[in-house]
Amino acid sequence: MKKQNHSKQPSAFYVGLDIGGTKCAVVLGDDDFNIYEKVFFETKVERGPTIILNEFKQHIHQLFEKYDREKLVKIGISCGGPLDSKLGLIKSPPNLPGWDDIPIVEILEKEFGIAVAIQNDANACALAEWMMGAGVGTENMIFLTFGTGMGAGLILNGKIYSGTNDLGGEVGHLRLADDGPIGFGKAGSFEGFCSGGGIAKLAKSTVEHKLKNKIVVGFCPTVEDVDAITAKAVFTAALQGDQVALEIVKISAEYLGKALAILIDTLNPECIVIGSIYARNEALLKPLVYEVLKKEAIPEALEVCRILPAKLGDKIGDYAALGVAMQ
Repeated sequence: MKKQNHSKQPSAFYVGLDIGGTKCAVVLGDDDFNIYEKVFFETKVERGPTIILNEFKQHIHQLFEKYDREKLVKIGISCGGPLDSKLGLIKSPPNLPGWDDIPIVEILEKEFGIAVAIQNDANACALAEWMMGAGVGTENMIFLTFGTGMGAGLILNGKIYSGTNDLGGEVGHLRLADDGPIGFGKAGSFEGFCSGGGIAKLAKSTVEHKLKNKIVVGFCPTVEDVDAITAKAVFTAALQGDQVALEIVKISAEYLGKALAILIDTLNPECIVIGSIYARNEALLKPLVYEVLKKEAIPEALEVCRILPAKLGDKIGDYAALGVAMQ
């Protein structure tokens, strides 16, 4: 459990809760996103929702020993979906076994007598990047996670858009090809071609095929090594000029370009902010993506849209939950 703090007291503050399958965090900050306190703890999902929620409550109560609870404006929660942001329910996320229809908003409002809001983590991260990251000053922004999976958060007309039942922005499910790596339970999906897991699958099948045809693969010399291939290994090899790795990166970038063109033509955003894998490998991916966008997107829509790497990096989780509280 770690803490960080400032010595001065905020005149008003928000509390953000970040609920993950591995780690959870409680963050206390003000509306300029100054973080005064951060406490994180291991989720240990096997403990079940009641014990984990009690730990959250305990940490918040401890903060009130130091900060005046009268100055707490609102609590925001960022959590993996599925969830119902209107009813304040967490509905069986895959990374939180046993969290079935947990009325978390009601539980915390009863405990602290203050308004509580919840958003899925992609929406919460979109809010953070929009309020203080790469999307500051825009009215219409799309945030793409491009990490383990491919999730999206949509800011449309200056508001988070979560759809009729919180499934707005599930762009990872878009089918981009009849076949391809499986992502989001669908072969050839956007998530299949553009996510850490998907790129690893694409690389494994490509490399296996090459090795069987006696083609040398520098970053994976034998069939025995294929199972250990990760997206990170592919990008590392591509940056060193490995031809097979570059071929795999090019396939992923082409599908990223096609999906971005669909989003640009449909939603006409001012910017698309892309996290994790894109943010770390922009130099490699950007030229390839733009090659496709110039062919695929409506030119006038592309002209007003910037494709930007996410700015907040590893801090995004802290700011995400605070952003939900501030909305």
